[in-house]
Amino acid sequence: MYRSAFPRDMLAEMDRLQREMQQAFDLSPTIRGPARQGFPALNVGHTPQALEIYAFVPGVDPASIEVQLERGLLTVSGERRSALPDAQSKAAVHIHERFAGRFHRALTLPDDADPEGVDARLQDGVLHITVRRRAAAQPRRIEIH
Repeated sequence: MYRSAFPRDMLAEMDRLQREMQQAFDLSPTIRGPARQGFPALNVGHTPQALEIYAFVPGVDPASIEVQLERGLLTVSGERRSALPDAQSKAAVHIHERFAGRFHRALTLPDDADPEGVDARLQDGVLHITVRRRAAAQPRRIEIH
């Protein structure tokens, strides 16, 4: 009968360590901002007229959110306060999965983005940022004579 050289507990421990290492790499920042699972989560798309960015910031005070555009780099930063009891209350917290603290996301915009045409609106925990494209960069039909 075949018997493994490694006990089952050793393989389970190696699997756990591998998952923890993967999670650490997933949360580490990159040159483009936080990796997957970064806060806030972003959806980015475009139309012929504008770039559309959606940042999901539920529970964040609108006064703590800052949107900046400088030299083609759009940044969204702010702070999400913790809803957990403070240390003096002596309450035990068993699971803490909701992000709290300072956050910062950065996006490089294409060259045709108009820095004068930026609009940001917050509704129901979704920050919607619209960046218009320059008129010269928008598609147009050219008539043939």
